[in-house]
Parts: sequence; structure tokens; C-alpha cells
Amino acid sequence: MTVVPSLPDLARNARRASRELAAVARTIKDQALRNLAGRLLEAAEQPSGPLFKANLEDLAAAEANGVAGPMLDRLKLDPNRVRAMATAVLEIAGADDPVGEVTHATMRPNGLLVGQVRAPLGVIAMIYEARPNVTIEAFALTLKSGNAVIMRGGKEAVRSNAALAMIGHAALAEAGLPTAALSVVTNTDRDSIRELVSLTGLIDLVIPRGGEGLIRFVTEHARVPVIQHYKGVCHTFVDRGADLELALKVVENAKLSRVSVCNALECLLVDELEAPAFLPMLAGLKARGLELRGDEQVQRLIEVVPATEADWGCEYLDKILAVRVVPNFEAALAHIAQYGSNHTECIITRDFERAQRWKREVDASCVVVNASTRFNDGGELGLGAEMGISTSKLHAYGPMGLVHLTTLKWFIEGNGQIRTP
Repeated sequence: MTVVPSLPDLARNARRASRELAAVARTIKDQALRNLAGRLLEAAEQPSGPLFKANLEDLAAAEANGVAGPMLDRLKLDPNRVRAMATAVLEIAGADDPVGEVTHATMRPNGLLVGQVRAPLGVIAMIYEARPNVTIEAFALTLKSGNAVIMRGGKEAVRSNAALAMIGHAALAEAGLPTAALSVVTNTDRDSIRELVSLTGLIDLVIPRGGEGLIRFVTEHARVPVIQHYKGVCHTFVDRGADLELALKVVENAKLSRVSVCNALECLLVDELEAPAFLPMLAGLKARGLELRGDEQVQRLIEVVPATEADWGCEYLDKILAVRVVPNFEAALAHIAQYGSNHTECIITRDFERAQRWKREVDASCVVVNASTRFNDGGELGLGAEMGISTSKLHAYGPMGLVHLTTLKWFIEGNGQIRTP
């Protein structure tokens, strides 16, 4: 009978693995990542293999529990998605290794050379929901940055995550690295989260990624540092004088290219001078199954579902879009300040000064001018993959890539200097 280690034992094993990883050369880490990509490609060609079998079991259990639509889609693995995971891993393998990078060094008047160098954080606990691709991306990023990771996914993907962990362990072992660098917690009750986030001295950072309830639970119970990857209440504001055809193209992409992701558009704000011309242009989106929920001014111009206060600040993750007419630029800023989630905020404008004000004054991890909110993504921003999009402001803000999984430590080099009072 297999003995499942306790969470403290799991964390202690991860701590030992992290110390080993911190000293591992880039060539070995990259080889482990190439091993991982190769094994994922092999799994993609085995439709009846362990990975897809586990995923089908997860899908069946999720459907039996009422999961449907976009949320079920986030859980599904198919050969193309597994190949995409392998591609992301190879991109991480090809990225620069931040560990050991000297960010600056100066010579002090007393002859001491002082500076800072990037070092791994240590042990990272990742607590997330539904999407099994997160398991691979987070593992690849933590491995490349010299960290060990403990993954605690949601119950919907528990079998898929375990199957992916087996692939990860094989890749680590093949490269001669400790398999404890990757741990997957299969206990999915809330008590396991409470215990995990209380392991001071064993875990260096917790990253929760998921719904509002999960984020709040982790934040309230954590005794170790937390970087929140909170919900994405993303807005697009159509400014007066904007190019309306461009605005329609951006809104369609931001909302409908993939509705179940955190950088999808959830609320559309339209300047009152543009509303009579622009809002009727949304008819084509309604024909694609998009439900519009509008305020009273919107209702006077087009047929929509009446919006309620609950619609402002709501992350739908579905084919629903809240629409509000605002009197001016300042009103759009005020709405976002009240209802935004510090994720992604976009303006469609021809006015240079208002575009610059948008970038300065909107409080979000990514501010966008004349482009889709969907670009707030680690891959699109040149980071390769990401741990998620941080809506915290300390240490990281926005997509967390390799460099954000390191810290800076000081070094001093001398030749016998001593400090005198």
C-alpha cells in the first residue's frame, strides 16, 4: 500500500529539493524541460493513454457535478492542447535563466565590491482551480528558476494533475534531479489548503489562482507570503471620437475569442457621445450568442437585459457582457476605480493626451490603448509562460514569468576590510 506523505513531510522534501535545484546548472534544468516536452508529445499521440484516460474521468465527474460550458472547456485536454503545453515548456527551456544574474555591482570607496544577484525563492505553493495546463506551466517555470513547487489543484482536475505529475517526475528523474521538486496534493478539501498555507519555515510563497472564494480563503488563512492572482474584471472604454470600427473589432476579440479566461472583457464603457452610433454595432455580437446587460441609457438605444448593481464588477467567464454609458473620460476612470480588479483595462481612443492619462491614472496590472485585453498574458508579453497574472502590487504586478520567481540578494567581495565605528 502506498503511503501518502503528510503535507509537512511533503514540504520538507520540497525544501531539500529546492536547495539542490538552487545550485543546478542551466544545462541540466533545460535538459529536464526538454525531457518534459518530449514526454508530453508522446502522451499527445496516445489517445487511450494514462493522461487522456485520467482527463476523461475528470470530465465525467465534473459533468456529473453540474460543471458545463466554458468551465468544462477549461478542464478538457486534447492532443492539440497537450502539444501546446509541450511548446510552452520548450519556450521556457530556451529562455534566459534569471538565476545568478548580477543586476548591478559597484565599488565602494573602501574597496568593497557590492551588488545584487538573482536567486530562487525556494519552495512555492501553487493553489489553483480547473485548468490542468497550469500544472505543467507552473512546474516548468519553477524548475527553470530553481524553485521547488507544491501544486494543489481543484477537485475537478485531480486525476489529470496526478497524471501530469507522473510525467514531470519521469522528466526530472531522467535528468538526475530530485522528483520532490514537483509535488501534487491530491487531497482537495479546504483543510488541505489551510494546512498548506500555514507551513511557515517550509514554504516561501503561496500563489492562489482561481475564483474569488479561493483567493479570499487563502489570503485569510495564510501564515506565509501570498501573491494574489485575483479575478479579472476587465473593462474597455470607447472614448469620444474613437474609431468605432476598430473599437468593435477589439471588443469582439476581447470578449468572444475565449470567454473563460481572466483577461477576457467583462464590462464595456461607452462615452455618451458615441453610444448612439456604437451600441447598435453590437448586434453582430448578439447574433453570436453574446448576452448584453445594459444600464438605462443602453436600454434606450438597443435591446438588452437590464443590468443590476451586481453586474458591475462581475467576472462572468461566459458569453455575457455588461455595458454602461458614461458621460466622459473621468466617469470611466471613476467606474474602473470602483469596480475594477487591478487586472487589465483598455481604452479605445484617438486622443493622445487621454491615452497618456489612461496609462498614468488607471490602476491595473496592465493598461492597454487600442488593443484587446487578451494581450495581458505572459506569452504575448514575451515571458514565455506565466504562473498567472498577479493583481497584488508587492514583488510582482501582472503576468509572473521566470524573473518574478526569483529574489535579489546582496553580495560583498573584499580583501580583508573591517568595519570601524
